[in-house]
Amino acid sequence: MRGVQAQVTREAAGLNLVTHMTWVQSRLAGGYVELGDELVVSDSGLPSDTFNFVTRARLDTGVEAAIRRVTGHFASVGRPFSWWLGPADRPGDLGRALLGAGFSAAESELAMAVDLGSLAAGDPAPAGLRIERATTAAQIRDFARVCAANWTPPDVEVLRFYRIAAPLLRRRGCPIRLYVGYLGDKPVATAELTVSEGAVGLYNIATLECHRRKGFGTALTLRPLLDAREEGHAVAVLQASEQGQGVYARLGFRETGRYTEYQLPRG
Repeated sequence: MRGVQAQVTREAAGLNLVTHMTWVQSRLAGGYVELGDELVVSDSGLPSDTFNFVTRARLDTGVEAAIRRVTGHFASVGRPFSWWLGPADRPGDLGRALLGAGFSAAESELAMAVDLGSLAAGDPAPAGLRIERATTAAQIRDFARVCAANWTPPDVEVLRFYRIAAPLLRRRGCPIRLYVGYLGDKPVATAELTVSEGAVGLYNIATLECHRRKGFGTALTLRPLLDAREEGHAVAVLQASEQGQGVYARLGFRETGRYTEYQLPRG
């Protein structure tokens, strides 16, 4: 993807990420969300930078003041957060300003996009894997258990977030859709599809470590995308770790930039 098309895709990806990061948080008791023209701040009210974010910077002036204001907010409530810097963010040297303010670059992922019309049709699930939309409290709990297992020991704040968020995620009109892959009755893999104007976004593609390299992650990537295409959506976006880049490239995803996560030291 090049030129104007790539820029439009980057903007759509940024807006989708905002929906992913703020829709639940803005509806949680104790949550705080700021959807400003210059910056998006999302505070879940939980002590976890997995759910507390800053993103979509459009800071043509006042960069240092904005950084101080955001860090001051999270310091005042005693909660960690991550600043996600994307390819459409401004100014271009914002990463340098964050480093100068004491942040460190914790993680970097490729921004990728695909034309959903290019995906092959058919059932993407390997034999024995059953993929379900998580529409019940029990299924959302299963989703959370798989995601929490990305940490050792499993992250209790991930379990807590989805327990609190479950009524919101089950609401009619919620733009966040959760998928769970099961072997028998055991949840082994997950995916999230977030729907917003311009693009659908994939997040939380995860497989339990003992069930990796069996095609489950690919299946949980394809199923939401095929559902989205069936509904008339045209473009999908995601952020790919180094391990996932090859899988997504084989499905037709192409690079549109890079996201870098910045964090402040703990303690």
